[in-house]
Amino acid sequence: MELKVVTQSHAGQAVMAVFGEIDLYTAPRLQAEFTRLLETGPDRVVIDMSGVEFCDSTGMNVLLSALKRLRERGGTLEVAAPRPAVRKILQVTGLDSVFTVHDTVPADLLTAEHQG
Repeated sequence: MELKVVTQSHAGQAVMAVFGEIDLYTAPRLQAEFTRLLETGPDRVVIDMSGVEFCDSTGMNVLLSALKRLRERGGTLEVAAPRPAVRKILQVTGLDSVFTVHDTVPADLLTAEHQG
């Protein structure tokens, strides 16, 4: 399955909406998107996972790598709207305590998207 990534940035914040499955085959695409995004320097990145049907350990490692890079410069990476299967992976691995996990994309970012 193909992975689709749509990113919107505004005022030092970015929402990265991901659709499809994140696995060994699609994780490099997600990694490339994070690399490109982090070059633009947002302080806060929220990854909207409402369109992600599956995420394996390779995908989680991509998220952790991005989190580490953001934290090194004082930024944050947050996870929004994970489906039950992805939320379970976050819980089982303990990553739900590493990432800030939102039930939906934070309203302040949705407002920023419409202004941008």
